[in-house]
Order: sequence, then C-alpha cells, then structure tokens
Amino acid sequence: MNRRENLKLLFTGSLASGLFMTGCGPEAPKEIAHAPTIGEGTKWGRTPEEMMRNAELKAEVFFREDEMKKLNYLVDVIIPKDDVSGSATEAGVPDFIEFIVKDMPYYQTPMRGGLMWLDTQAEDRFGKPFMEASEDQRIEIIDDIAYPDKAKPEMSRGVSFFNTLRDLTSTGFFTSPEGFKDLDYKGNRPNVWDGVPDEVMAKHGFKLEEKYIPLYMNPDTRSTLAQWDDEGNLIG
Repeated sequence: MNRRENLKLLFTGSLASGLFMTGCGPEAPKEIAHAPTIGEGTKWGRTPEEMMRNAELKAEVFFREDEMKKLNYLVDVIIPKDDVSGSATEAGVPDFIEFIVKDMPYYQTPMRGGLMWLDTQAEDRFGKPFMEASEDQRIEIIDDIAYPDKAKPEMSRGVSFFNTLRDLTSTGFFTSPEGFKDLDYKGNRPNVWDGVPDEVMAKHGFKLEEKYIPLYMNPDTRSTLAQWDDEGNLIG
C-alpha cells in the first residue's frame, strides 16, 4: 500500500475528524480550517468582513522564495503524482499552506523552524543546504523523520515538523478537486425527480399529460418559479 492509499484511509476513516487540521502542535487550539478557495461572495456564506480578511491574507507573503521551493519539493514527496490524480503541488497545496499559516499564525514558527532544521541537517551531514543536496541525500533526511515510531530521539524536532507538514499537505490535497478525484468523492448532488410513478398515478385516477412533462420534470429549470394562469393551469 502506498503513501496515498494510507492518507486516503486516514482521511475517510474515523480518525479523520480528529486528525486533520485540528492543530498539530501541542499549543495549537482545536479548530477547523477551511480552504481559502471555496468561493467568494455572499452566495457562499461569506460576510463582507470575512471576504476583506481573506483578501488581506492573500495579499501578504509569508514564505520566502527559498522556503517555498523546499515546501514544493516536500509536499510532492508526501503526495506525488500518480495514475489517478496530480501531485500535491498540482493541487495547489503550497498555496493552501501559505494561506493557513497566515490565517493561523501558530503554525508559522513550527513551519519556518522545520524548514530551517532541514538545512541544518543537510549542512551537518553533507556540507550543503537541503535543496542543494542530492535526491538520495534529501530522502535520507526525510526517512529519518517520516516514521515517528522508528525515529531516533534526537530527530524529535524534525518528526514534529514533518507530522505537521503531512497533516497540512493531506488536508490541502484531499479538499481540492484533485483530491476529490483521487477519493472518487461525489459529494451531495441533487437527484433528478422523474415524477410520480405511472402505476401510482393510475391507482388514484390521474395521468400526467405529455405536454406537461417538459415543464414538470426538466432538471434545467428546477430553480425556476412555476407560473399559473387564472384557471390554475401551469403556463411556465
């Protein structure tokens, strides 16, 4: 079973409600985060104040260019592209994390500190920053912090950072269109009513006239208010 399958099980299972976006650090409050790309405007339930705050946060920049480069690499290690859907970066996960750390500032120090920790490890081991190390060297460091049960005690800071990053990455990915596709999530979709069954209508002495079928049961006009003439006949 690959990493993506493990994340899908966590996300769709009973652990999901308590794991994802509930505050990954011991000091973080238990609150739910919503992706910033749900939509804008009152039809989405956003107040003017909320829309103003979103605009302000999106205008700010937290991660430096070098930090964003590391973030792009790391999230794609966690959720790479496969035959079903795109990678975490293709799903916009780095932008999601950028928004979250501005909306929830308690993530800023753990995230920035963790990215610095990777550079420190790479410098100590290989004499170069993390992104200048080879692919094998980067994965060596990641392997030391990606499996908490196997990690050495001296890796605890890196483990905490990677746990936080993994939670943010999986939340961002599996709440995106790419993630929905990966989960085969259909969501709440309206049914198309095709009328009272003919046998039920006949039992009560009724029959739906053919001319009314396009008016009564056209799914494209389901939101249109019906109009009636003075004699109670449906006219549109």
